[in-house]
Amino acid sequence: MKELWARLVTAFEDLSARERILVLAAGALLTIGVLYAGVVMPAVAASDRAEQRRYSAEQQLSAMTRLRAEFDDVHHRLTAVEDRIRTGPKGNLRTTLESLARQALVKVESMEPQASPANETYRENKVEVELKGVTLSQSVNYLHQIESAQQVLSVKSLRIRTRADNPELLDVTFTVSSFEPL
Repeated sequence: MKELWARLVTAFEDLSARERILVLAAGALLTIGVLYAGVVMPAVAASDRAEQRRYSAEQQLSAMTRLRAEFDDVHHRLTAVEDRIRTGPKGNLRTTLESLARQALVKVESMEPQASPANETYRENKVEVELKGVTLSQSVNYLHQIESAQQVLSVKSLRIRTRADNPELLDVTFTVSSFEPL
């Protein structure tokens, strides 16, 4: 290695002043290129990756914050409904629906109990209600009475058809659920 270095120094000393300047300039450019490719570019690439990871982490944090707020909102509403179920008035679902129908001035054509899936915490009672020949106003009033009743009632499905004999009147079928703690 010393021998190679000595030959390079001798060859450099044998050059003219102008050639030495050119060799030093080329060496300086080569050194700058190697430093740029070996140090600066990896540092810039690492900085870019860090910026991308920071941006991704901020996006994930924003999504998690939004999801947490949605979860808290749903949890609060669920807790409120569960409290209403536990502390609210109890009663027979069919009797309650008949009473609300009288208040809404609606004649119920039929009420059929429906099967509901088992649950560990609550028993769900379902009734399919059928109204025939009612106006839109009567239907909306009755559905509003159901949704705003003291007992926790929920309309699960709703089918509305106009009557062939009188397009001003409707046939309405819907399912109402109530819940009781076990």
